[in-house]
Amino acid sequence: MIPIRPVPPAPPARAGGTGGAPVDTRWHWRHLLLAPHRLGFFLALVGLVAAGAWWALVQLDRLSGLLGLHYAVPAVLVHSAVMTFGFIPLFFSGFLFTAGPKWLGVQPPEPRQLLQPLLLQTAGWLLWLVAAHVHPWMAVAALLVAALGLAHMAAIYWVLVRRSTVDDQLHARTIGVALLVGCASLAALALAVVLGAYAVALACVHTALWGLVVVVYVSVAHRMIPFFTSSAMPFINAWRPFWALGLMLTVAAVEVLAVWVELGGVPGGAVGAAWTLGRGIFELAAGGVLLWLSVVWGLMQSLKNRLLAMLHVGFLWLGLALVLGGVAQCLGVLQGTPVLRLGALHALSMGCLASLMLAMVTRVSCGHSGRALVADGLVWGLFWMLQLATVLRIAAAAHAALAQWLLLPAVLLWVGIMLIWGTRLGSWYGRLRADGRPG
Repeated sequence: MIPIRPVPPAPPARAGGTGGAPVDTRWHWRHLLLAPHRLGFFLALVGLVAAGAWWALVQLDRLSGLLGLHYAVPAVLVHSAVMTFGFIPLFFSGFLFTAGPKWLGVQPPEPRQLLQPLLLQTAGWLLWLVAAHVHPWMAVAALLVAALGLAHMAAIYWVLVRRSTVDDQLHARTIGVALLVGCASLAALALAVVLGAYAVALACVHTALWGLVVVVYVSVAHRMIPFFTSSAMPFINAWRPFWALGLMLTVAAVEVLAVWVELGGVPGGAVGAAWTLGRGIFELAAGGVLLWLSVVWGLMQSLKNRLLAMLHVGFLWLGLALVLGGVAQCLGVLQGTPVLRLGALHALSMGCLASLMLAMVTRVSCGHSGRALVADGLVWGLFWMLQLATVLRIAAAAHAALAQWLLLPAVLLWVGIMLIWGTRLGSWYGRLRADGRPG
């Protein structure tokens, strides 16, 4: 492993880099506009903490009845939508408008160009949490505001793609298509809420989960995890076969298809049993291949480097989620009713997506704030607390009798992790770089 040395203290930097007074170390809102990742990540953290706190209050009220919450929109839809759309696309913006232009060989957009689309998304999803308790039409208005912001962000990204002349645009264009799927899903979600078709609305959310969120995640993972691993451990080759990306995209497509095939419930009779068994076998096979790939990509070797290990463990959860989903489907055939589906869903969302989010955002934030690319004791501890929260949530899905008692601790643990992590990173984004460099 290449030793990672702490960043040495920088010489006194000058304001603007041109001489004069030392750099201002205080937190300022205007510093959020110095680089795309600052604004995108900061607003994402606001949405992340708000969504988690709201869900914790819902769980507390379910157990105690103290708050007496009224719902104009089903709570499960509110939760699913905000956890899919409410902060993850904002994290995407910070990464895509930082790394994306480098992939494409084009100039990045000015942070001020992103201000409107990102603020619209943030405002829309914060309003969504309030509207859920007020009126469905207010919820629709919130969704439309958020949809405008997401569409604007996707348009800015596609301008970069169209300007590019590099030969390898596969990952960038795949992400661009995923953004379009997300925009369509969000628009359809708003229409479904207008019609009061909440089952369809939830299907739109799950379509975005697989068609937007998972597709972007696996595209970035396929491109970056082997690169990061070989950079830190030169004895491991940066092997990223395109069939692996094709498999992960096929999994996403099959899961989107399953959302709509099973919208009204799993088909009955022999056809339904064959569909469920076939889906289960496919998920088991795909999950097994991805577990093997996680080992080949250097899972065991990465454990010597905390930040790298976080990425590899997060990717490991993708294979585990599919295997758990496959087991759930096969058990469903045997028992005649779906089992463990929420467990598989949260193995994906909390285990895979949240772990990769914690790792990647921490890495980008360290590198672009002039700090060493390391996961210190705090981040490492938060990461393993996230693994505990994930296991608790899966256990809650597996044991109905204990679900309400396991769910609240899992949610409170999640909120605590994200609040501590978000407070630390948020304090970085509003300050100038520790090394005095621009950006």
